[in-house]
Amino acid sequence: MKKSLFIVALAVGTLAFSSCASKKDLENCRTENNRLASDYQNAKETIAANNARIKSLEDQLAQAKESAAALQGSLDNSLRNANSNNINISKLVDQINESNQYIRHLVEVKSKSDSLNMVLTNNLTRSLSREELKEVDVQVLKGVVYISLADNMLYKSGSYEVNDRAEQTLSKIAKIITDYKDYDVLIEGNTDNVPINTANDKMKNIRNNWDLSCLRAASVAQYLQDRFGVNPKRLTAGGRGEYNPLATNDTELGKQRNRRTQIIITPKLDQFMDLIGEAPETKSAK
Repeated sequence: MKKSLFIVALAVGTLAFSSCASKKDLENCRTENNRLASDYQNAKETIAANNARIKSLEDQLAQAKESAAALQGSLDNSLRNANSNNINISKLVDQINESNQYIRHLVEVKSKSDSLNMVLTNNLTRSLSREELKEVDVQVLKGVVYISLADNMLYKSGSYEVNDRAEQTLSKIAKIITDYKDYDVLIEGNTDNVPINTANDKMKNIRNNWDLSCLRAASVAQYLQDRFGVNPKRLTAGGRGEYNPLATNDTELGKQRNRRTQIIITPKLDQFMDLIGEAPETKSAK
């Protein structure tokens, strides 16, 4: 009997222990299941987030590739434009160099022309006396030599005929003209605005101051030819009357300045072209 009771008690205890053990395992299984479910959910969320990140990165990569392609195209255009600009700049530099060369050439020509005219002027002024220099004005204007002579030292009073006093001065001018045989000579008469006195027998056939200025210039030209052998082919006589005044005709001093004859000495056209010479050769535009 005791033995039976022991066996029954043992069996009940074993059953009770087994029952307790099963409950604990079940709880552990439930806990583990919950943890795994949580981990699974977290993993799903992480994967979804990563997929979204990958999609974003792929979109960014596509945009970056588009930007890179556009940048490459812009760079190619810039390089082409740069090459074109380099060519244009090279042409511009060549043109500037050619212009500078031509400018230097013109400066040399001007210096040479001015030097010739200054020699001519100095030779003339050195040969004139102090008294003559008071009535003779010598200037170089724009490469041309102007010798201005007062009428009272050239012509007889109330006439267009050259007086004896003018011989000494005109002889010196004639020597300069003869020495510089490559120069042309223009003799130009000028008057004030006072009408001529037609009552004078020597003036009765002269209509006005314009006629008088032309006749006086012609008288000087013939005087240079007849007295000093200046080649008449080099001489031109003309008159400007009262229409080229140097000063006002309202004063006596101004009238005296306007009554003058100018001897204008200038290179002949072909001699002037020889002086200039050919322009420097320029490189053709490429």
